[in-house]
Amino acid sequence: MKATQIKKIEINLFLEALLQRYGYDFSNYARASMKRRVMRVLAETGQKTVSEMIPDLLYDESFFAKCIREFSITVTEMFRNPDFYQAIIEKVVPYLKTFPYFKTWHAGCATGEEVYSFAIILKEEGLLDRATIFATDFNELAINKAKQGIYSIKDVKDFTVNYQAAGGKCSFSEYYHAGYDSIIIDQSLRKNITFAGHNLVSDQVFGEMNLIVCRNVLIYFNQTLQNRVFDLFNDSLRINGFLALGDKESLQLSGIEKNYKVIDSRWKIYQKIR
Repeated sequence: MKATQIKKIEINLFLEALLQRYGYDFSNYARASMKRRVMRVLAETGQKTVSEMIPDLLYDESFFAKCIREFSITVTEMFRNPDFYQAIIEKVVPYLKTFPYFKTWHAGCATGEEVYSFAIILKEEGLLDRATIFATDFNELAINKAKQGIYSIKDVKDFTVNYQAAGGKCSFSEYYHAGYDSIIIDQSLRKNITFAGHNLVSDQVFGEMNLIVCRNVLIYFNQTLQNRVFDLFNDSLRINGFLALGDKESLQLSGIEKNYKVIDSRWKIYQKIR
């Protein structure tokens, strides 16, 4: 048997051990992405084969935590892709303004920077007090960081540039407090956000949302899992609600495409019409 075939079997066994021991199912993630992540964990351990890591995975929960950190996609920043936020302000916010109360769900929120960006938009549009914002991720470490709202001060310059490019109406410095080498997001932005663990692979519906945001998460899933998540979002979104995906993702060829109209083709913002 070729070495590449053995490695494929080992990776399958490693992912099966994750599922059987801890309940995390990565079987429908894009295989090339999973292979890269397993091999990065292997490089960190100094072990020679993936098989050698399986006992550590089964018996050492700290090793499991290391794997989850590696498998979770946490690349994010405040107001990432400023034009996306301009599209939200122009095409979604006017709809939200028609409601005395509304709910949004940020699925796969990572460490929270983009959720706080959205909260800033709502505050500047006079909507934050009307909003209940749910922010979820399967990575508990990322969720805990998001709850704290503490970020490196070295990122403030980039955050500020993004905020201004997104059409920010104030000074970005109004939304955080600086201390030592960190910034802490202002409490007024955090009070309407509920952070929670939620696994898109296995968990259930968040009902009656006016807006669901899930950017650049689905690109790591195969088509089977993408369709499962699309059904989940469709069942969680009220009629006339909005679904905002990443610019590399689309409802095209999904089972729910017929239920939506395109609001912004560049940023893949859709409105549910049936």
